[in-house]
Amino acid sequence: MKDKIVLITGGNAGIGKATAVGLAKMGARVIIACRSNERGTRAVEEIKNASNNQNVDLLLIDLESQQSVRNAVADFKNRYQKLHVLINNAGVFLPKREVTEDGIEKTFATNYLGHFLLTLLLLDLLKANAPSRIICVASKHSGIKINFDDLMLEKKYSVFQAVGQTKLGLILFTKELAKRLEETGVTINSLYPGLVKTNLLKDIPWMRIMFALMPRISPEKGASTSIYLASSPDVENVIGKFFSNKKETPTSSNANNESDIKRLWDISMKLTGLQI
Repeated sequence: MKDKIVLITGGNAGIGKATAVGLAKMGARVIIACRSNERGTRAVEEIKNASNNQNVDLLLIDLESQQSVRNAVADFKNRYQKLHVLINNAGVFLPKREVTEDGIEKTFATNYLGHFLLTLLLLDLLKANAPSRIICVASKHSGIKINFDDLMLEKKYSVFQAVGQTKLGLILFTKELAKRLEETGVTINSLYPGLVKTNLLKDIPWMRIMFALMPRISPEKGASTSIYLASSPDVENVIGKFFSNKKETPTSSNANNESDIKRLWDISMKLTGLQI
């Protein structure tokens, strides 16, 4: 990974931070994308110390805001001019429904749509520096469906539906973008990191208690598949697949529905105002 530039959203904590440390140890220049300057700056120093690599930087971004995403992309391109690996890792669990400045349900905006926009705005850099890789941190998704009739969950909000459809959305996005990236030298794959000990549920006590009763793995273990997909020569030409424990894994029937894949892509393009 020496001389490779890696951008990781949510790289200041949990799986993202462990991924940053792992790739920095391999010699990559790692940029963590975070909405808090204070938390991000502290994480940068911790990652530098843990990896013995001083090439770790901070990019400020708030994924719920499309303007913030666009500003961050402009900042990134001005500072680096190159990108070899993009890891869409950040995510939120929100106990109640909130709406962003763009009028988007906040979980959908942060976990999915912000990453959709970020990825497409960085595609030119990724293509120019191919072979390059895009990695989407998703989840198990059996039984999960995207509610196209109430995508913003105005009629009924639940944290499980909100988060679930964003993680499934990242898998659908991976499959559709993979088709469009053939012959470009850019690959995209998604993954399930496992049930990881993180602070994501700090604002939802009942979920925190429930998940505390389940066997969970460390952030370092959870980061292993992201690191593998970012660095291993074994997956250099693998595209559009879903991984768990560093192994290709079948996706559910809902993740293989071609009409849903195309429908979500078209909705996402409209919501972000893209013409790519």
